[in-house]
Amino acid sequence: MINVTVWNEFIHEREDDAVKEVYPNGIHMCIKDFLGVNEDINVRTATLDEPQNGLTDEILKTTDVLIWWAHIGHDKVLDEVAKKVQNRVLEGMGFIALHSAHFSKPFTALMGTSGSLCWRDDDFERLWNVAPSHPITQGIGDYIELEQEEMYGERFDIPTPDELIFIGWFRGGEVFRSGCCWNRGQGKVFYFQPGHESNPTYYKPEIQRIITNAVRFVAPKNGFWKIECPNAEISPEARIATLKG
Repeated sequence: MINVTVWNEFIHEREDDAVKEVYPNGIHMCIKDFLGVNEDINVRTATLDEPQNGLTDEILKTTDVLIWWAHIGHDKVLDEVAKKVQNRVLEGMGFIALHSAHFSKPFTALMGTSGSLCWRDDDFERLWNVAPSHPITQGIGDYIELEQEEMYGERFDIPTPDELIFIGWFRGGEVFRSGCCWNRGQGKVFYFQPGHESNPTYYKPEIQRIITNAVRFVAPKNGFWKIECPNAEISPEARIATLKG
């Protein structure tokens, strides 16, 4: 069983009627609903206004994959919470950063870069699958078309991805590294660009398939590793045995 926590700042859906119309219960609940139909995935949610931004030590300790959606509340995330998320990824937790989470504290900490990019509202996107044999793209064709999505364009200030999964193309001619994977410590990170708050992107079956595949891909396969620097002193007995050959 993969334990997933879907984190959402949950601001737009409460303050913007247009967004509430698309996601009346919040983006986090939409994602929880489609992930929850899978027998191997156990899902809970967390939001910005909860104690410790919804990510207490106990919740992080029992999370295999953390999905993060954020846009206008990046600065409201506690620094100590962001650091705990970063460390938990280094220990083995999977991290999926969605859409505007490119500017989130955990993502920029894990990348070591600003995450800056250019953007424009309300564009058509063709999302090209450039890694058809990758586990994240299973069940996905050559491309996905999104009639309404926010344009994100290069230059995207991220480290060179360990794996480039999707490239987005927009009608203005812009392209974007829309799906990227990195290894960080013992953990895996996946960034996925589609998902502007006023667009029904997360209801699209192909997008749901990608996120579900990504959960299984970034989930820890060999448990968690403790961050420490142990003394590896050789015992006298072992040293003698080594010298004797």
